[in-house]
This record gives sequence, structure tokens and C-alpha cells, in this order.
Amino acid sequence: MAFKATLFVFLSVAAVAIVLVPMAEAQLGLISGLLGLIRIQGTLFCTPNGNVGTGGATATPVFSNATVQLLCGTAGNVISTVTTNGSGIFSILLDPLQFLLNSLLSDCKLLVRTPLSACNSSLSGLTGLLSSPLQFIGNTIAGLLSIVNIIPVGFNLINN
Repeated sequence: MAFKATLFVFLSVAAVAIVLVPMAEAQLGLISGLLGLIRIQGTLFCTPNGNVGTGGATATPVFSNATVQLLCGTAGNVISTVTTNGSGIFSILLDPLQFLLNSLLSDCKLLVRTPLSACNSSLSGLTGLLSSPLQFIGNTIAGLLSIVNIIPVGFNLINN
């Protein structure tokens, strides 16, 4: 009789373990997703295409206080809006549990809403907005945090 009771307890514990181990792994996957970020960053320059000019990065003025938006989908839904700092740098952070990398790279773009004349009055004749597709450049590990790094491919002037 003691053998049957021991076997019953063993089988019960085994059954519970079979159910709980996949749940723990799923929660661990969720936690690892919570310990990650997607970072889209770059430097915007004050040129007709928003990129480094012929004189290089040190000779090309930056586009500070420009509004940069991340738009996704065919309707151009605004996902995030940031402003470049005094060095023309912008950074957008996204939750990797809400965005797939492939979708970001294929369906999203950066759009600069601030007119070029705001950084250089001689560019006032250029109408339109700066736009850039996105490019994955790799992952960075910072402690327990895994960061997916994305940059603009290159800005082009488009008609709005």
C-alpha cells in the first residue's frame, strides 16, 4: 500500500512539473523581452538631404531642434515623435514586445517635420520633408539589457 501511495505522489509531482516548466519558460521569455529595447538613433545635418555634406561631419552643420517622427504602415501612423538635441542627435526607444524587427525595417520610416529653412535660411527654397528608411546595424548588450540598434539609411527630400 505504501508503494502505491509513493507512486501516486511521484506521478502527481511529475504531472505538475510537466505543466509548470513550459509556463516558467514562457514567463522567462517575457522577462527577457522586458529586458530589451529597440533604439533608433542618428544625427540629422542641415543639408538639402539631411546627411553629412561634402566637407565631412565636422564641417557640416547639424539640424538642432528638428522634429523627427517614426511613421509605420501604409497610412503613415505616427509611432513616436522626438526632437533633435543641440548636436542634431535624435533617439527613439521602442518596446520589442510591441514591434517586430522585420516590420520596422520594411514598413516604417523616419520623417523630419521641421522645414530646412529652420536650420539655414538659404535652404528656404527647398520645399518638402526629409525622409529615410531604416537599417538594422546590430545588437548591444548593456548588463542584462539587450538593445537592437537601428539607424536611418539616409535622408532624402520628398514632396509632402
